[in-house]
Amino acid sequence: MSSPLSRRLTLASALSVGLVAAVAIVPGSDPGRDGSYRTAAETKVEAKVAAALADDGHDHVHNDPKTKNAISRAVLSSETTDPTTAEEARANAAYVESQRWAQDPTLTTAELRGPRLAVPENRYAMAGGCYALNGHNVRFQATDLGRYLLYSSDRKFLTAAVVGSSVHWAAAPTPRGDWIVQKTLAGFTFQLDGGRRLTKSASGFATSLTGSAFSLRTSTGCADYPEVDTNVTGGPHAGVTPFQEVRGYVDPHVHGMAFEFLGGDVHCGKPWHRYGAPSALVDCFDHTITGGNGALMEAFLSGENSHDPIGWPTFKDWPAPNSLTHEGIYYKWLERSWRGGQRIMTNLFVENNKLCELYPIKHNSCDDMQSIRLQAKDAYAMQDYIDAQYGGPGKGWYRIVTTPWQAREVINQGKMAIVLGIETSIPFGCTTKLGLPACSKATIDRQLDEVRALGVSQMELVNKFDNALSGVAGDGGEVGMLVNGANFLETGSFWRMEHCEPADGESHDKNQMVTVPGIEATQQDALFGAVALFGLMAPSLLPVYPAAPHCNNAGLTDLGAHLINRMVEKHMLFDPDHMSVKSRNAALTQLEALKYPGVVSSHSWSTPDAYPRIYRLGGFIAPYAGDSTGFYAKWQRHLGWADPRYYFGFGYGADINGLGAQGDPRGADVPNPVTYPFTGLNGVQVAKNHSGERVYDINVDGVSHYGLYPDWVQDLRMVAGPDDGADIGQDLARGAEAYLQTWERAEGIAPDSCRNADLRKTVTTVQSVVRSGMTTLQVMRAVGQPYTRLGSAYGICARTTGDPRVPMTITFGSTGRVVSVRRS
Repeated sequence: MSSPLSRRLTLASALSVGLVAAVAIVPGSDPGRDGSYRTAAETKVEAKVAAALADDGHDHVHNDPKTKNAISRAVLSSETTDPTTAEEARANAAYVESQRWAQDPTLTTAELRGPRLAVPENRYAMAGGCYALNGHNVRFQATDLGRYLLYSSDRKFLTAAVVGSSVHWAAAPTPRGDWIVQKTLAGFTFQLDGGRRLTKSASGFATSLTGSAFSLRTSTGCADYPEVDTNVTGGPHAGVTPFQEVRGYVDPHVHGMAFEFLGGDVHCGKPWHRYGAPSALVDCFDHTITGGNGALMEAFLSGENSHDPIGWPTFKDWPAPNSLTHEGIYYKWLERSWRGGQRIMTNLFVENNKLCELYPIKHNSCDDMQSIRLQAKDAYAMQDYIDAQYGGPGKGWYRIVTTPWQAREVINQGKMAIVLGIETSIPFGCTTKLGLPACSKATIDRQLDEVRALGVSQMELVNKFDNALSGVAGDGGEVGMLVNGANFLETGSFWRMEHCEPADGESHDKNQMVTVPGIEATQQDALFGAVALFGLMAPSLLPVYPAAPHCNNAGLTDLGAHLINRMVEKHMLFDPDHMSVKSRNAALTQLEALKYPGVVSSHSWSTPDAYPRIYRLGGFIAPYAGDSTGFYAKWQRHLGWADPRYYFGFGYGADINGLGAQGDPRGADVPNPVTYPFTGLNGVQVAKNHSGERVYDINVDGVSHYGLYPDWVQDLRMVAGPDDGADIGQDLARGAEAYLQTWERAEGIAPDSCRNADLRKTVTTVQSVVRSGMTTLQVMRAVGQPYTRLGSAYGICARTTGDPRVPMTITFGSTGRVVSVRRS
């Protein structure tokens, strides 16, 4: 009987005849649909390609609701064009369709946390539990690893007096009620930062220098601590082995620590707070004291003159899709996205010194690198906080990873892999003043080593300004004038935009105003529309450009090329978004010469001429999420760019907390709304989210916060219809695997030998280089990526003199080491 791998290869060969002539082998999947499959598949592919190739208008502003769903947020030069023909697009889409027939990995479920023992086994185990403490039933609310608020059944906090030894039950948490717990042979001790210890007294509790040891035992009758709900039931999905193929959604563009950027007073709220949601989800001081009427940047970006400043627990006006200065990725919302199926998130550290300097309120440094260091520290602090909620170090679901092997193991444990990245206008101090760089190769090398040591694995070279590394795509319209003015203040020069005529009409940079009207904030930008508030520059001083389309003549510099080479040496993921077309083309040419596949375009700030090149390198693309309707159209077009030599999966870039607008609601009266509860990835049940007193419904609220991304994926399915809805859901579920495979290739692992016939070794060679006892990583370094990773077995392709495609199976034991190598 033939193996599943052999059957998939046979079916794929038949499917690919006349469709993928340029590819030697396009593995397919197990047979199982009726005999009309091939005709139906081809018809379906042709319809998708026709829709994808339709003109959808690509010149738009970062957050303009009318254009945020375009295929490119950057827009395209005379020497560039999307090189994909309609025939190639059909073949590529047919390949993706064939891959959806492949056998899925077996999934299981993981526990949210370990079982709670009657007597806590260590100082971390009490988190979230109800315990009897000296005659009181107390909820232990973790504030950090081994630290707790003691929350009574009448919703008060056990708190030490400011002066003296007395202890009382306070209405609000303070540092005098944040207890450091230790376990001793005699019981548990409770200490404050100043050294005072909780002790037993005639009245119940007091403090002293020596303290008492207390016994703890689980109890009932405790009050629930006020917190955001996830409203997802069912265990998080996990793999049956640590090294198998993963399933899950991937978002490579999130700004999780944005509460620190722009001086630390622009962003309102935090992704976590030691005292939980009531303290984390509060408005900015300048918003609150004016009743929501003095929030100038929020009003400018959202288009609303005022807002209700109350966050927790009512959330009347925020978070919302276009409320861009308010926290959108509180950790319980992120947890909901994880519970709903997400398995990879890139947390990009973001900063722009010029807007920071212009904004009148701040308490953090405006230096880009200082901000990156601070945000990296915060990322690890948030990991500790989530660990604290789940029982101790390493117990939480939020795991910072620095290699694809770590990420795969984390995901197969049922947790979320957090990749750290950078998106800033002046990385490593590499600004330019009147054309002179302010950095050197030595300073770049030193600081790249530093951020890599901090755990950074993904990075862009530019964001809003030309710098000493690269030119930028710029921003368009009235907002472009403002950003260009900021570029002048930073560099001493305006963008060098010139007229260009791209063959496809798309592949140019942002079109600039060719006249200078009065500045009106009619369009939203992710960052720099707000500079209008501070009188950035008189309109009469701004440059006047020739007729559109426009291309920035500033390209990739020698320093930029040097940084890319160093990133390649460190196996980092390079994100070409925000670069000018000229810069990005040079960067991709450099990477093509190096045969380096580690490219991730994370949020639609690359252009249609670049996307096929990224796929051909073996890179990964996640368009800007935006509205579900717009994202559906982007997915259709990207199918035609997929490269049959690589595993295909799809992601989305939320750009949340980076002042990036989120998906708007389609409305409750549409014929195909999301109905709750719905079934999410691996069978979890997703109900409407309850955050305090607010209940969120994707149909009427859109992506108001990050926890609604599982709902957004379900909305995509509804928009796409039963057939395409299943396909887009499957491609998104394969996204985490596709991202990891790109990252593996960046680490030097060759692509799989089934999709790439020229990489096949002979059967004899495979049997000689893959030896008993080798790890999965050692096997991949010897024979490349496996075509299948199902449970404890890897499937690859080899060859013999008489057979150019011989499926082989490499089986691993319980310790993840090779036990057998055989022909399938």
